[in-house]
Amino acid sequence: MHGLDGKTFIVAGGATGIGAGTAERLASEGASVAIGDIDVAGADATVKRITANGGRAIAVEFDLADELSIQNLVERTIAEYGPIHGLHNVGADLSDDNLGRDTTVLDTDLDVWHRTLDVNLLGYVRTIRAVLPHLLEQGAGSIVNTSSGGSLGTDPMHVAYNAAKAAVNQLTRHVANNWGKQGVRCNGVMPGLVMGETQERQNDQQMQQMFLMAAKTTRLGRPADLAAIIAFLLSDEGEWINGQVWYIGGASHMRQ
Repeated sequence: MHGLDGKTFIVAGGATGIGAGTAERLASEGASVAIGDIDVAGADATVKRITANGGRAIAVEFDLADELSIQNLVERTIAEYGPIHGLHNVGADLSDDNLGRDTTVLDTDLDVWHRTLDVNLLGYVRTIRAVLPHLLEQGAGSIVNTSSGGSLGTDPMHVAYNAAKAAVNQLTRHVANNWGKQGVRCNGVMPGLVMGETQERQNDQQMQQMFLMAAKTTRLGRPADLAAIIAFLLSDEGEWINGQVWYIGGASHMRQ
């Protein structure tokens, strides 16, 4: 893939799943990667896989709800690898205590709403605010936000999560609309059901069967499926793509 070799990217949420897969794909294309995550052990494990294959990566503890830790992630990246060329936002609070209590608008406690919006939406606002000035200074850069197929409104549950992800879609378009003329691209991906570590652990058989019934494919998603698309959007090959939010999910939704 053209336009990744020698560049530096932050993966904000790269300990497991799509984020880990994306970090590994970027490194395999010759990029240097700073992997931020609240799960430091998971981020370290991703780094070890990358460096074992000759790649360049560091792990940095950070929390999407903590602005100082986000600034530290940016500063550590620059100190280690120099100018930042792009950002992949993929973190979210998928804990049983939060997502597990996220049901309908009548039944979801407000503390779940506050936590979900603070991490899953405002967390992306914080990372973009920290990285965007550096991209503007260089006159080029790319951001890819991870949203969710749930933002399309077909999931009867997880009201706070899906509302936050729908707002991420709009945040993506906002950044593209305002700074595309200054060389900064911002796109998003809406994954279908991707079987990362969290999904494997939860092992929701009913959800898996519902997804496979709706999808026009023979299998569930894998982190590598999304990593390939995200790497493309971050690369120079995606230079003419801006402000788009793509659904990547085995055609369980068919949309323009």
